[in-house]
Amino acid sequence: MMNSFAAGFSPAPPILIAIVYHTGYGHTERQAEAVKVGVQEVPGAECILMRVEQAQGRWDELSRAHAIVFGAPTYMGGPSAQFKAFQDATSNAVMSKGYLWKNKIAAGFTNSGARSGDKLATLVQLALFAAQHGMHWVNLDLPPANNSTSGTDADLNRLGFWLGAAAQSNVDQGPDVAPPESDLATARYLGRRVALTTLQFIRGRQAMPAAASGMEW
Repeated sequence: MMNSFAAGFSPAPPILIAIVYHTGYGHTERQAEAVKVGVQEVPGAECILMRVEQAQGRWDELSRAHAIVFGAPTYMGGPSAQFKAFQDATSNAVMSKGYLWKNKIAAGFTNSGARSGDKLATLVQLALFAAQHGMHWVNLDLPPANNSTSGTDADLNRLGFWLGAAAQSNVDQGPDVAPPESDLATARYLGRRVALTTLQFIRGRQAMPAAASGMEW
């Protein structure tokens, strides 16, 4: 028999995490899909995946999301032109309408052909983009790997990035084999971390009314 507490219990609604990305050759899309898998491994988290080409017609969905993870390939030391066009479009569609993304959780990922490939420049750009919208950036809390004689390319965070998830895809390999599994596992880890952080943030906000905290949400 259900007791009175259980009968009156209403489960909290799920949090929603959006992943917005551009992919040129399919490799960054593999990374985006891995982030989604990581999000979905966390109970209470739901995920929507959209390319930047779709995102500019889905502003309402992005406004409803509790977190947005941004992804772009690194071309010539920065995000792709297609992703930059999406960034620029948010100035009018989001920022000018009252900072609609303020206090959402944000994170990022990128892929390039070289192991370094100046991917840090792309992650910095993504973090600055989130900051301009008043979002809270989630880093990759993994130690650097593959940096000793006992390390291997199978290690998580094998490329040694902290600001976000980084992947490397050989330029003569298609997305069916690149990026390698360790980079996809790193992306899944980021997805789980974002989902858990978002749950903590949203449930904490619900437990602490704005009036009591002295802060405007």
